[in-house]
Amino acid sequence: MDPSADTWDLFSPLISLWINRFYIYLGFAVSISLWICVQIVIKTQGKNLQEKSVPKAAQDLMTNGYVSLQEKDIFVSGVKIFYGSQTGTAKGFATVLAEAVTSLDLPVAIINLKEYDPDDHLIEEVTSKNVCVFLVATYTDGLPTESAEWFCKWLEEASIDFRFGKTYLKGMRYAVFGLGNSAYASHFNKVGKNVDKWLWMLGAHRVMSRGEGDCDVVKSKHGSIEADFRAWKTKFISQLQALQKGERKKSCGGHCKKGKCESHQHGSEEREEGSHEQDELHHRDTEREKEQQEEKSGLFRNMGRNEDGERRAMITPALREALTKQGYQLIGSHSGVKLCRWTKSMLRGRGGCYKHTFYGIESHRCMETTPSLACANKCVFCWRHHTNPVGTEWRWKMDQPEMILKEAIENHQNMIKQFKGVPGVKAERFEEGMTVKHCALSLVGEPIMYPEINRFLKLLHQCKISSFLVTNAQFPAEIRNLEPVTQLYVSVDASTKDSLKKIDRPLFKDFWQRFLDSLKALAVKQQRTVYRLTLVKAWNVDELQAYAQLVSLGNPDFIEVKGVTYCGESSASSLTMAHVPWHEEVVQFVHELVDLIPEYEIACEHEHSNCLLIAHRKFKIGGEWWTWIDYNRFQELIQEYEDSGGSKTFSAKDYMARTPHWALFGASERGFDPKDTRHQRKNKSKAISGC
Repeated sequence: MDPSADTWDLFSPLISLWINRFYIYLGFAVSISLWICVQIVIKTQGKNLQEKSVPKAAQDLMTNGYVSLQEKDIFVSGVKIFYGSQTGTAKGFATVLAEAVTSLDLPVAIINLKEYDPDDHLIEEVTSKNVCVFLVATYTDGLPTESAEWFCKWLEEASIDFRFGKTYLKGMRYAVFGLGNSAYASHFNKVGKNVDKWLWMLGAHRVMSRGEGDCDVVKSKHGSIEADFRAWKTKFISQLQALQKGERKKSCGGHCKKGKCESHQHGSEEREEGSHEQDELHHRDTEREKEQQEEKSGLFRNMGRNEDGERRAMITPALREALTKQGYQLIGSHSGVKLCRWTKSMLRGRGGCYKHTFYGIESHRCMETTPSLACANKCVFCWRHHTNPVGTEWRWKMDQPEMILKEAIENHQNMIKQFKGVPGVKAERFEEGMTVKHCALSLVGEPIMYPEINRFLKLLHQCKISSFLVTNAQFPAEIRNLEPVTQLYVSVDASTKDSLKKIDRPLFKDFWQRFLDSLKALAVKQQRTVYRLTLVKAWNVDELQAYAQLVSLGNPDFIEVKGVTYCGESSASSLTMAHVPWHEEVVQFVHELVDLIPEYEIACEHEHSNCLLIAHRKFKIGGEWWTWIDYNRFQELIQEYEDSGGSKTFSAKDYMARTPHWALFGASERGFDPKDTRHQRKNKSKAISGC
C-alpha cells in the first residue's frame, strides 16, 4: 500500500473544507444574522407586553433607562370638600368624608362655601389636580342655604356668561352630593342638581354621578339621608382610589353588551373629551329620569316598604338619637312624650300654664304627647328645631293606639317619679301628678295625620283624660272626620297666602286652599274650637283685616294670641329675639283685632306666657266669663255620645265653667293663680315670653 495515498485520505476532508470555506463563512454569517433578528423580535415583544401590563404611571417613570422617583406623576394631589349647610347635616357629612379620604393618605380640606370666593379661587382647581366635592343642601322653595347662596349665584351667572365660556373649568374634577327632602317634590335636591349642571357647563369633569340624599325615610333609597350618604361615600372612595392609580374608571350604567363593558373600551379613551362628557351627561341624566320615574311608581306600589316588604319606621336611628338628647321619651316607631316645663312648675307650686288660666286644666296632671312626630310644615318658629320628619301623608309603619297610650302614660309617670324628693315639690301635687287627667296633643308634629287618631281619642276619653288636639290646618278632610274632642285647635300662623308660605313653609302645593278648607271644617264642629295665633314681629302682625276675615270664616269659640317663643338659635330658622313682641305689643294687637270682630271680646290674660284669650260673647253669661271647662261633665257627655253611637251630640256650652276673677283680663294677678308663688328669675326685670 502506498503511504502517500494514506496521507491524502487523511487530509482530504480538511482540503474540502478549505476549498468550500466561502460557503462556510456565509452560513455562519447568516446564522448570526438570524440569531440577532430573533433577539430583537423577542425584546420588542417583551417591551410591548411590559407596556400593556405596567400602568402608564410606571411607564412615565422611565427616563433614559433608569427610574426617577423625583419625577413620579401625581394623579390626585388632594381632595377639597365644600359644604353648604343650614342645619349642620352637610357639615357633618363633610367631616365624615374627610376622615375616609385621609385613610387614603391624601391631603384633605373642608371649606365652608360661605367663606369661599369662587371668583378668585375656583379657577385654581383647573391645574391643582385636586378632586373637589360639593355637599349642598336645598332649602326653602328650592333655594340654596344662606351659606351657599353667593357661590350658587356666582356659578349660575358664570355658566351663562360668554366671557367665561364652556372650557373655563376644563381640567377641574368634581363630584356632587345633594341633601334634600322628597316631600318637597317640585324642588327636591334642586341645588345639588344645579351645582352639578353649572360646573359641567363650565367644562369641569364629573368623576362620578351625583348623589342625592333624602330626609324622607319613606322615599329614601337606603332608609335615611345618612344611609344615602354612606352608600354614595363608598362609591366615591372607590372612584378616588382608581384615580390615584391613574385609571379612568367609569361607572357602568348597566346597559353594556354581554361580556363587554363599553366604559372600558379603548375607543372611548380616544374620543374627544368634550364629546365624551356630553354623552356621559346625557346618559346619566336619562338614567336619573328613569330612576325617578321608577321611584314614583315604586313608592305608590310599595307604600314606603323596606327590603323585607314591611313599611319603614318613621323614627330612624339618627332621629332617635337627636330626639332623645332633647328629652323626648320615644314610643314605638312614630310617637313620643315629653314633660312640659309647666308640669314641673306646678308640681313645685310655681304656677301653671296659660291653659290653666284660660281653661282650668291642672298643669301638673297634663301629659304632652303625640302619636305622630311627622308634620306637613316646617314653621320658622318651631321650637323643636326641625328635628322631626315631614310628610304629606302616612306611609310609615303604624303602631296600635292601645300600645301608644299605655307607653305614653307609663313614660309620663316615670318622668314624674323623678321629682320625688326634689326641693319645693308639693307632696299632694306629686301624688295627683301620677294620675293623668289631661292630654295635650301638641308636643310636635301633626297628630291628626295618625290614621287611628279617632281610636286614640276614644281611648283617652275611656281613661277619663281630656283631649286638647292641635292641627296645622293642612288636613281638612281629617278635621271633618274627627270625633269629638274636649278642645280642637287650629294654628293660624298668618292671614295671607304669602305670609303663610313664608312662616309655615308648608309641603303641600295647594297649602292655602287646604288652610281655608280647614277653617271651614272647624266652623261646623259643635265642641270647643280655638284659633291659635302666633305673632312674629315684622312678619305677621300688620294683617289685622285679613285676620278678621279668617275669623268670620271659621267662627271659632276662642282665639289665643301669643307672642312667638324664642327657644334658642337654630340653623333651620332665621328667627331671633328681635322677632319676639313685648307683652304690651301683643295686648295692643289684640285690642285692634277685637275692634274688627264685634262678636268677640278679650276674656283672659297670662302675662307669663305672653298670651291673651279672645272669647266669643256667647261664653259671657250675666256679665261673667265662662271660659273654663267642666271636665267631669265633658266625660259624661262623651260617654253618652259613644253609648248612643254618635246620635246624642253636645255643644261647647254644655260643659263650660265659670272663669275665676284672677284669670280675667285686667286683673292684678295678670293670669297667675294666687294659690301658687310666682318665681322670678334673678336679673330678669321684665318677662317677654315663655315656652
